[in-house]
Amino acid sequence: MKTRSFASVCCLLLFGQLCFAQQGDPAGSFKPASTNQPGKLFPQVDATGRVRASLNAPQAQKVQLDIGGKKYDMTKDEKGVWTGESLPQDEGFHYYQLNVDGVSIPDPGSRYVYGAGRWGSGIEIPAADQDFYALKDVPHGLISEQLYFSKLTNAWRRCFVYTPAEYTSNPTKRYPVLYLQHGSFEDETGWAVQGRANLILDNLIAEGKAVPMIIVMDNGYANSPKANGAAGSKAQPVSVFEEVITGEVIPMIDATFRTKTSRLDRAIAGLSMGANQTMRIILNRQDKFSYIGAFSGTPNYPSSDALDPAVFLEGKFRDGGAINKSFKLIWLGLGTKEPDPFPGSIGAFRTMLDKQGIRYTWYESKGTAHEWLTWRRSLREYASLLFK
Repeated sequence: MKTRSFASVCCLLLFGQLCFAQQGDPAGSFKPASTNQPGKLFPQVDATGRVRASLNAPQAQKVQLDIGGKKYDMTKDEKGVWTGESLPQDEGFHYYQLNVDGVSIPDPGSRYVYGAGRWGSGIEIPAADQDFYALKDVPHGLISEQLYFSKLTNAWRRCFVYTPAEYTSNPTKRYPVLYLQHGSFEDETGWAVQGRANLILDNLIAEGKAVPMIIVMDNGYANSPKANGAAGSKAQPVSVFEEVITGEVIPMIDATFRTKTSRLDRAIAGLSMGANQTMRIILNRQDKFSYIGAFSGTPNYPSSDALDPAVFLEGKFRDGGAINKSFKLIWLGLGTKEPDPFPGSIGAFRTMLDKQGIRYTWYESKGTAHEWLTWRRSLREYASLLFK
């Protein structure tokens, strides 16, 4: 009896949700999001980018949809099912959550991703140019998990490694490598899941727009077990990410995969915090990379203050000619809707480069903010210029 009763309730709930979708959306424009868990009808997205969420919570007093920096009140029907809609959201991938009586929870209808410092919900708003990161009938590469013990952090770590589709069919060929970093409050899964880096490269390579390459995606949070702080003060963790990448990850990747090991065949890029890390690595280890990509970030991130080039470059590059000879590509990208401080900090960095006579490639992602569609587009543009 209990099993039958539970099944009946589930059927009624499903029927109620279907009826709401038909009555509240006469045009039928709301569709289940592509990021939903299998078989889940909600959340849904319409042609304008509005998000509709639903939650069965009969005992709740207040439920809200929290997305795009705003909270939208949801309404409860007689069966205890809450439903609500957002205003139109920008195209691309967004983190969101539900708020139940003041407590934020993931939406049980969405696949969970790691972002915004938590495992939670993410939703895809279809983009007009989504074809470049779509799953297509082309040869597909492989993403593998690489576990390693870091002596610098005294902990087990992992990175994800993309190898192009031809990697297994050409057992003697060696490949150039791109080290690709995530942003703040994300981890090594970000580029493979939210960023769709593998699909972007699969499509570029299939179209002949990118050189087949290996991509390494590591965790940007790497702290030394030795804290930094004076005696009696609150100790601060010391980041050793630069040392982990150059001293541990690169040697491991070169020993494990068929890589080209010259700096001319090695690139690095990152988004936001990862862009800052990329630039810091370059300042200290210019012998490791010849291609630099900064997506929505620079070394002066997040400050918008103009920097003295001699101070900023720590005396390593006193003139633009030295940098122009050293690096094959310096690539900078930004969304046209990015909030402060990103336009200011990146603008100050570009001014410094111009004064130094340093060559760089500039890209603007039209209509996007500090989010994944900006960075997907950035990867497409950057990767198409590498190793040529």
